[in-house]
Amino acid sequence: MGGESSDYRIAVAVGHPDHAEQLTRTAVDVAREKGGEVVVVGVVVTPQESPFGLFTDEVITREFGGERRAVLDRAVAVASDTGVPVTGQLFVATSVARGVLHAVSELDCDCLVVGWQDRTRENAILGTNVDRIVRRSDADVLVEKIGAVANGVDAVLLPVAESPNADFAASVARAIAVANDARIDLLRVVESGREEEDAASELLASWTERLADVRVETAVRVSDDGVADAIVAESKERDVTVLGATRTGRLRRQIVGSTPQEVGRRAKGTVIIAKKGRGSLVGRLSRW
Repeated sequence: MGGESSDYRIAVAVGHPDHAEQLTRTAVDVAREKGGEVVVVGVVVTPQESPFGLFTDEVITREFGGERRAVLDRAVAVASDTGVPVTGQLFVATSVARGVLHAVSELDCDCLVVGWQDRTRENAILGTNVDRIVRRSDADVLVEKIGAVANGVDAVLLPVAESPNADFAASVARAIAVANDARIDLLRVVESGREEEDAASELLASWTERLADVRVETAVRVSDDGVADAIVAESKERDVTVLGATRTGRLRRQIVGSTPQEVGRRAKGTVIIAKKGRGSLVGRLSRW
């Protein structure tokens, strides 16, 4: 809960200047709930075959990182009056993905917020750099696709699924709702059938109890067209949709799962996909 002492640290990978501030707000919401801190991370890319190899990282960031530094400064300024400690740091690497992963490891971060960028290759799922980061990160990851910018958040849609990331997604939805005095709308999508609908209602009731300290509404939707279609339709009336990644594995299509991926591409509002890392507990144990 907010106000508790914690070693929790969340990194925000910023690149696109139009998205940096919103990604930082999401990180601040999550960090506040855990009494943690935020580090905004920028990467200065130096190709392997370049004269930059003659300089130290300190020289490169000082002499060539001005644009990245400006983005970091604007993102950090967003949190100036939130009560959450936020700092910015530049890293030097041969690619954005390498730089972000190095930063998460070097700073011993528990979680990483990264923006869902346009795909730069035909076989990329979320975007070339994001695919690599999500696949290789030992920390928890929040992949955020920013939709239309609203004045605030009134309702957060949380589709409930059988997923190893369901609890993580719920904690993120709760953090956003608390920070914005917003409502969480729990959604369960089922195929037609009274037994399925009854089971869905019971499941939503149990989740409502777990989120007892925030305003919650529940809905069961019957859809023969697919889960993603129903979630996209419901997302139109909400400001943010938070989903747990539904699959993990070596195959590209299993980076976050087909349903979250489809919802992220089609929904017009902001979508956040939550994925637990392989080693999210390691950092906390080492600090103990």
